[in-house]
Amino acid sequence: MTELEIILACVCALSMILNIGVFVYARSAISRLLYVAEELGDLKMMVDSFSSHVSGLYEMEMYYGDQTLNELVDHAQSFNEQLETFEFIYTLAETDDIEQETEQIGNEEGTAGPKTEEN
Repeated sequence: MTELEIILACVCALSMILNIGVFVYARSAISRLLYVAEELGDLKMMVDSFSSHVSGLYEMEMYYGDQTLNELVDHAQSFNEQLETFEFIYTLAETDDIEQETEQIGNEEGTAGPKTEEN
């Protein structure tokens, strides 16, 4: 082997190792991002539920007009609006979930596509 062949073999091996490392890191980073997106989506649903529950409580005749409860409703709604600024993150997980559900349905039906009705 000539000196040039040895250098090219070393560079090729180094490049392969580097590419594998980048692939593993990117896969790990994407899985962590999707996990955070799912958790943020769950938090958004919990805040929606809390906000609607407090609003329902405030509308009850027994509590109607209570200033503390009114401020709690306002705070819950403002917190909910603030979470909506992160919608682009938690929709990442929802898109992934929809694709997985579509794939599962396709596997159960024996086809990869959605089921259509024939007239």
